[in-house]
Amino acid sequence: MKQFLAVSALGSDRPGLVHEFTRTIADCGGSISESRMLALGAEFGLQLLVGGNWHALARLETELPRLAETNGLTVQLRRTEARPRRADHLPYSVDVVCADQPAIASGLAGFFASRQIDIGEVATRSYLAAQTGAAMFSLQMMINVPTRIHVSQLREDFMDYCDSLNLDAILEPVKN
Repeated sequence: MKQFLAVSALGSDRPGLVHEFTRTIADCGGSISESRMLALGAEFGLQLLVGGNWHALARLETELPRLAETNGLTVQLRRTEARPRRADHLPYSVDVVCADQPAIASGLAGFFASRQIDIGEVATRSYLAAQTGAAMFSLQMMINVPTRIHVSQLREDFMDYCDSLNLDAILEPVKN
């Protein structure tokens, strides 16, 4: 029976770090089901969902802390289960771009939380606009909208919320 291990790691960015993590996982008999890996300033962060049998995960629970210690990383491991599919929810994507301002992500998260909408994923980035050099903010979010919610009303409320903050936004169904 396939089991899962959630892995979170953070440490100084350097070439070869991703290879060492992924090689250790493969050598222990695990497989990466989902991952997010990125540079965060001078640090590098990894978030992985690793699948495997009981023996593979037990080996990883020994080897990954060892790898972390030799490389000056902070690592957290937690046994977990596959996320259940929910037929009563529809996946939607949210894209927002705007002039950088405080609390955008918090406000958007609050908008969806107040409607009992599950946020499955969030990615944000600050950058300078190519033409003007203005500070910009970009957010991509995957949400799961309960089927009891009228999407047309949700979209209207969302667009009103975004317009009130001068956010350029899109709310659309995931097309898979």
